[in-house]
Amino acid sequence: MWLASGGRELYSGGQCDRTQPYAQRKDMNQSDENIGKAGGIQVIARAASIMRALGSHPHGLSLAAIAQLVGLPRSTVQRIINALEEEFLVEALGPAGGFRLGPALGQLINQAQTDILSLVKPYLRSLAEELDESVCLASLAGDKIYVLDRIVSERELRVVFPIGINVPAAATAAGKVLLAALPDETLQAALGEQLPVFTSNTLGRKALVKQLSEVRQSGVASDLDEHIDGVCSFATLLDTYLGYYSLAVVMPSSRASKQSDLIKKALLQSKLNIERAIGRASKKAP
Repeated sequence: MWLASGGRELYSGGQCDRTQPYAQRKDMNQSDENIGKAGGIQVIARAASIMRALGSHPHGLSLAAIAQLVGLPRSTVQRIINALEEEFLVEALGPAGGFRLGPALGQLINQAQTDILSLVKPYLRSLAEELDESVCLASLAGDKIYVLDRIVSERELRVVFPIGINVPAAATAAGKVLLAALPDETLQAALGEQLPVFTSNTLGRKALVKQLSEVRQSGVASDLDEHIDGVCSFATLLDTYLGYYSLAVVMPSSRASKQSDLIKKALLQSKLNIERAIGRASKKAP
């Protein structure tokens, strides 16, 4: 809607003089059309730049900070923010001021994942059956992971979680492998200055950054009672042509230590199988 409105404004100056020759009037109309297209592209590029800036700062930014990051006048940023807010692509932080990415992005992400869900579902089911544990597919959304799909174990003692749940990336294995794939600058912004503490095992910022470096080498991340006491998880990164996702096994802590090697091996094999089908297969077999 806002882009269409912008388009009308860009065209509003293009009045056609009927007294001029047809060819000249046609050239003027084409010129106006080209200007409109160029202006529309510029608006889209600016909106994308603003959304990328907000995506790198999940806790939100003030108008002044956004304007400085994207190199645009504050008044221009305000107009674009207002338009994005109408479409729920951006939302205000409240009385404190500032803005962050809005809920409509989550809906768009969910709609875009239809293909990845149908493609990965058989592998999720196979991994869950092999290990007899709950498994899930997740994506990164700011400083949290978004669970796109899951298979729940049939065991009496099991971990159950809903599709669509958002959980902190820094305190979960699924989130760690996705964070480890980020460029350093984006990673620093995603982590923020201080990480929230959930249990006595939750890692501090320095320890987490060190662990993420190890995850890049091993290909597997773990969460040992770091988010919820009694719950552990292991995960690997899926590098697909549809983007980055994490494949995770979530289980009671009482079974984690004895099965960790088996789980890591199974995860890496699943990663290899999935990336052979829809991404770049790993160079090394597990």
